[in-house]
Amino acid sequence: MARRSKGRGVCLQMLYQVDMNPDVEAMTVREMIDEQISDEALQEFTWNLFSGVLEQRNMLDEKIIEVAENWSLHRMPPTDRNILRMGCFELFFSDVPPRVVIDEAIELAKKFGTAQSSQFINGILDRLIPEQGDISPES
Repeated sequence: MARRSKGRGVCLQMLYQVDMNPDVEAMTVREMIDEQISDEALQEFTWNLFSGVLEQRNMLDEKIIEVAENWSLHRMPPTDRNILRMGCFELFFSDVPPRVVIDEAIELAKKFGTAQSSQFINGILDRLIPEQGDISPES
């Protein structure tokens, strides 16, 4: 498993945890990340991804809802919802190429989601790829 792939997997688990238990404190999540990942740089990557998704969650949810035809967030399986949030965050707020973001999200969906999750994730994230030169999440 590639370094960042492991970080994304741990981040997904933490996002799921907070989604199901909103009263979990940030320091608890940070400690859980540090327990699961020994590499300090990967801990930072994972924490930044996790905290960035939480900070931008409302905007990310709006973007996902815009393209998820006939789906509301509360109807989506929690794993899929959080993979989408994480992928959407990376598409808009990182320099990771969109194809890599989507491939990583598909792999997470195959590992943690249902039989249909990977196709669902692929379809939604594909529609969220920012236009060339348009990296603003406000667009």
